[in-house]
Amino acid sequence: MKLDILVIVAHPDDAELSCGGTLIQAAAQGKKTGIIDLTRGELGTRGTPELRALEAAEAAKILKLAVRDNADLPDGFIANVREQQMRVIPYIRRYRPDIVITNAVHDRHPDHARASTLVSESCFLSGLKAIESRDAVGEIQAAWRPRAVYHIVQDRYLKPDFIVDISPSFEDKMRAVKAFRSQFYTGEEQKPEETTPISTKGFMEALRARALEYGRLINVEYGEGFTVERAAGLHDITILL
Repeated sequence: MKLDILVIVAHPDDAELSCGGTLIQAAAQGKKTGIIDLTRGELGTRGTPELRALEAAEAAKILKLAVRDNADLPDGFIANVREQQMRVIPYIRRYRPDIVITNAVHDRHPDHARASTLVSESCFLSGLKAIESRDAVGEIQAAWRPRAVYHIVQDRYLKPDFIVDISPSFEDKMRAVKAFRSQFYTGEEQKPEETTPISTKGFMEALRARALEYGRLINVEYGEGFTVERAAGLHDITILL
């Protein structure tokens, strides 16, 4: 199956939090989208890998994904090394995305920046025919390099290179985020050892506030920001908001 957009990120919920609205709108436009979660979030303070897998499946339905898979890399120990590159490359060649979206280039969680580099370099290496990879049935895969790699903005504020208007899809994005019930504030008192930056009472308001801020910058209600590795090009300057 060929995808238009493939999101490859470190943890289940990374995509929902940072580019869920963009994915929903792409699907509504008839584009095929997918997510590869690199790890199962097994080191997470809250929830379990099994529960997060169920939550990811529920969120995938809201996002209207064509595919969601997990690369089973070790949570907390993502690294840009050959072994992990050769776990990522087969997904890129299998789904042949035009656009890959991955983690923030700098962030609070060390896995995010490391995943950002791992995925970016894997996209380049995936285009080299001298690197051999095989599909699930053992057939040699053809080389494939995405047209563009974009990076989400996560916990740490980064100035976006472009912003997507997600006003029509924002509430559905929030539904997809809240599918990860184990990760967020539930209204019950939390023990200090079970509290994380995203499980605090004000986190959802902060998430909405950032989307409002990005939206204001482009004169719409809600937005999602991205950074780029190379300058983005336009065929028609009049399409800019």
